[in-house]
Parts: sequence; structure tokens; C-alpha cells
Amino acid sequence: MFENISERLQGAIHKIKGYGKITEDNISDIMREVRLALLESDVNYTVVKEFTNNVKEKALGTEVSTSLKPAEVFLKILKDELTELLGKEKVPLVNNKFNIVMLVGLQGSGKTTHIGKLGSWVRKKYKKNPMFIACDIYRPAAIDQLKQLGKQLNIPVYSEESKDAVKIAENGIKYAKDNGYDYVFIDTAGRLHIDEALMDELKNINNTVNPDEILLVIDSMIGQDAINVINGFNGELPLTGTILTKLDGDTKGGVALSVRHLTNIPIKFVGTSEKLDGIMEFDTDRMVGRILGEGDIMSLIEHAESVIDEDVARDAAKKMNSGKFDLEDFLQQLYQIKKLGPLENLIRLIPGASKMGLNNVSIDPKELAHIEAIIQSMTKKERKNPDIIKASRKQRIAKGSGTSVQDVNKLLERFEMMKKMMKQFKNGNMKLPF
Repeated sequence: MFENISERLQGAIHKIKGYGKITEDNISDIMREVRLALLESDVNYTVVKEFTNNVKEKALGTEVSTSLKPAEVFLKILKDELTELLGKEKVPLVNNKFNIVMLVGLQGSGKTTHIGKLGSWVRKKYKKNPMFIACDIYRPAAIDQLKQLGKQLNIPVYSEESKDAVKIAENGIKYAKDNGYDYVFIDTAGRLHIDEALMDELKNINNTVNPDEILLVIDSMIGQDAINVINGFNGELPLTGTILTKLDGDTKGGVALSVRHLTNIPIKFVGTSEKLDGIMEFDTDRMVGRILGEGDIMSLIEHAESVIDEDVARDAAKKMNSGKFDLEDFLQQLYQIKKLGPLENLIRLIPGASKMGLNNVSIDPKELAHIEAIIQSMTKKERKNPDIIKASRKQRIAKGSGTSVQDVNKLLERFEMMKKMMKQFKNGNMKLPF
């Protein structure tokens, strides 16, 4: 996400490094590049104009300290203005004793999927007992889709045969309260455009159940039309926030930079993948860091913590420190790595990744699959003691894993190198921090 803007803004910052000081002439050249970067990334024209004027005005009006370089001053101003644009204050999702959240949006925006993601999120983050209410009574298989998500997540779904969405919502809330559920998500009918009859239904649900939050789910790929969608819904319903979906697949990311500023409605979450854990609370500082190519190490850490088994990681770290790490342990670590998802997405979160040329790194998942297959084709004894793997064993392992003897040799060589590195850590008293 934000790949286009990020590359262009970093280019502008790099260019200003060559200037001894910021002047009217050189800042105009730089701001032309910034303006193009934002417009090409689908940022609303009004936002672009206001943003570039503010940056230029502040850059020219800033007294540059002798200890600061022009690029450092310019970067600080860009950070401040981007923060202003995206909203300084973080607006968290409601967390009361009993909570009702209603999701609305256009058809195909991802409402039902994101109800599943949010249900899983509040259960982990807030330690809540969530429940879903199926109020999309028009779209074929909408209720089945929600029930399937509920089954995957072990979250109950309240539904009725009734064609009265308002009554279903009202009865569902009563059921939740009577049965000890404390976080209710209402899935509503989508629309291809702002439809008066369906909008009346949403207003009636709102007036009847009085939700704590009404979140608008928006497909970030629709570009600048997102503003019209938000204003259309907000004119009829008291929106408390938005969820931007598919932001992981949008290299432009201009919607995020336009939404808050033009509508004053906070972005509360962004969709980061199609998986049910592919949702992230919106954090302005982290997003600004990504846009300016500074990485997002906190998101990287949080993601790792959420999917990696802490006991397995601690056990592996102890074995590494003691030098007793074997191929059985290595296989367990591969399983943990696979949980993290595409590794290139994680590499991009590392601070300075773009400067090191890591933004375009491509890691073939087949490589990991081959390593996994080779180790799985070994006996437990061979994994525990790789030294016993000689010619005949290598042939059997290669045949069993669908690879070649050369591939088996390569893996064993790499593993030996890794063990030597671990010994160096141990002998040099440079123990791993676990």
C-alpha cells in the first residue's frame, strides 16, 4: 500500500538533499513532484492543493537551524502535514460492557467478510464474546456466507426466516443480551448505489437498536468516488468511522489521504489481506511512516506476536543458545514462518527497506515448500542427527520429497552453516535475546 506515493515522495526528499537551503525556486520544483505524486495516487484535487500549499508555505517560513539540513526540515514538515491530513487523534473502536456495531456499505465492498474479521479482532483485543446478526435478507447466500464465517471462527450467528430486517436486528440484540454475548455486529444489506428504500431500512435499524458504532465499509480501489459514497451514507446515517478494504492491493492509497480530511469521519480499520486476521487498526503515525518509506516495525511485531506460538519460539531460542537446534526444530520454525503470510509483505515494513532495495524483493513460496518436503521425508532420527544422512539416505529423501539429491545437499549445507553461526554466538557470548 502507498507504494506510488512513497516512491515519489522519497524521490522529492532525496532531490532536496542536494540543495544548500530551501528557496522559492527549488521548493516550487519539489512541490510540483509532490503534487503529481498525490494526484497520480488518486488523492482528491482539493486535498492536494491545500496540502502542497501548506507544505510550501511552512518550508519557506521555517528558520533552518545550522544543525539541520534542508531535507530534514522538509521531511519534518511532510510528516506533520500528512499527520494533519490523516487525523492526529486515534479513534478506537467502542469498548463498553455491551456493544452494538452496525456495518453498512455498497454491495461488494466486503461488509460480511469484515464482520468476521472484526469479530475475531474484538475477541483477541478486547477479550469479548462476540455475536453476528444476519440482516442482509436480499443478497442470495448472504446469510449462508455469514454463518460459514461464524462456523470458522466459532462465533454464533443470529438469523430468522423473516423478511423484516429491523425486527431481526431487534430480536438479535435481545437474544445476545439474554445469552451473555457482549459484542454484537449487524450485517446489513448492500446496495449498488444509494438506494432510498434500502437506506430507509438502515435508518430504521439505527433508530430501533441505537448502535454504538455505524461503520461504513469502503473498497479503497474505487478511488475518489469514495468521498461521494461516504457523504451519501453520512447524509442519512450518523457514521462513526470507516473501514478501508483492499488497501493491501492498492498501490495508490489516495483514498486514505482524502477520506478523513474531506468528510471528518475517522478511518478506524484497514483491510490488509483476504485472511480472517487481515485487518489492522488505523494508526496515523504508522501510516505516515509507511508513506515516507520509514517502515512500520510496530505492525510487524504485532503481526508476528498474533500468529507465532510463543512457547515454540521460546523453546527454539533456548535450543539455539545451547547449540542443540536440529532439523526437527527447523521444521517447526518453518511452520511458524508460514503463518506470517507472504514474506515480501513483511520485509516492506522494515525501516529503510526501500533504501536497501528490498521493496521489490520476491520470495518464491515454492522454495519453502521444497525445504519442508525434504525435512518431512526424513525419519525422526535423521532430523535429530543430520550427520547420519549419507548417499543412500539422501537418494531416499530426494525421491520421497520429489526433489533432487543436489537439493538435499544444499539444505544440509545451509543447515550446517547456520549451526556454525549459532556456535559463534555462543562462543562469543553474543547470546540471542530470549
